[in-house]
Amino acid sequence: MTSAIEFRGVSRVFGDVRAVDDVSLAIEPGEFFAMLGPSGSGKTTCLRLVAGFDLPDTGSVLLDGADVSSVPPYDRNVNTVFQDYALFPHMSVLENVAYGPRVRGVGSAERLQRAREMLELVQLGAVGERRPAQLSGGQRQRVALARALINQPKVLLLDEPLGALDLKLREEMQIELKSLQKKLGITFVYVTHDQGEALSMADRVAVFNKGRIEQLAAPRELYSRPATSFVARFVGSANVVDDAALARVIDGHARPFALRAESVAVLAENSVPPANQPAAAGEVLAVQYHGAASRWQVKLDAGPTFSALVDDAASPPGIAVGSRVRLTWPPGAVVPLQA
Repeated sequence: MTSAIEFRGVSRVFGDVRAVDDVSLAIEPGEFFAMLGPSGSGKTTCLRLVAGFDLPDTGSVLLDGADVSSVPPYDRNVNTVFQDYALFPHMSVLENVAYGPRVRGVGSAERLQRAREMLELVQLGAVGERRPAQLSGGQRQRVALARALINQPKVLLLDEPLGALDLKLREEMQIELKSLQKKLGITFVYVTHDQGEALSMADRVAVFNKGRIEQLAAPRELYSRPATSFVARFVGSANVVDDAALARVIDGHARPFALRAESVAVLAENSVPPANQPAAAGEVLAVQYHGAASRWQVKLDAGPTFSALVDDAASPPGIAVGSRVRLTWPPGAVVPLQA
């Protein structure tokens, strides 16, 4: 099967900065693909290279097997949704959605009919005559989606599209976006710095760092089996030990490792850990209440500070900040990392 998008050794350099550094990847047709990473990691530059807003210095960008590295944006069958929506304030919602077909010379009746259908698809059929300023943030984001999808692009690029929304609305829109993508079968490429968005929606996630892909995997694998210390720290909450000698002291094996906070149990210092489980003593620095669970910060005698995310029912009673405790974890919860 021909990939919807393919990068072959792509680099993009701005002065002394290698924004994208020899990246190769393939995105399959109909896939929800996320590019995840901190600011300046190269993910948005990759999106711009797909859209044609930027051109690679080396390597090739392919769409449907065709090299489009030097093809202008208007000749690529892709569309982009931005964080700021970029709606025309002087047009009605219906006119905004119909703008793409209008530019392509589609007749008035047909383009308005298609625009109404797209608004129905994003559950905004009743607001077509309003102006963007009369809509909520979530509604404006749906209008931007409808406008991007009306020309039936093979690929939809989404650049931090939910970043301006509050938490509750962002979570609702994540569900709607995933549902819409499944219904349409269009390839979505989603850029975000929010690991929760990437893990909850994407079929696969590429974690970017300093212009390179640190790991590319399905969300569950990315979370449970991070390949590098960067991925372990950036995706979820993990205790990471990079030094092999220190790792031997803490876990008994001389190799860097990651250990998810939810895998760590907190025991009173005089408690005996379960058989065959590693244990490390330390002092409680902080306990943060998070509802169903609390996050414990414990300064280990061996040196580093470890986090433990503990269900409140499993928290040891009578232990406060400054108390001595013992941390323990199942051996299988330890993930070896690439050196």
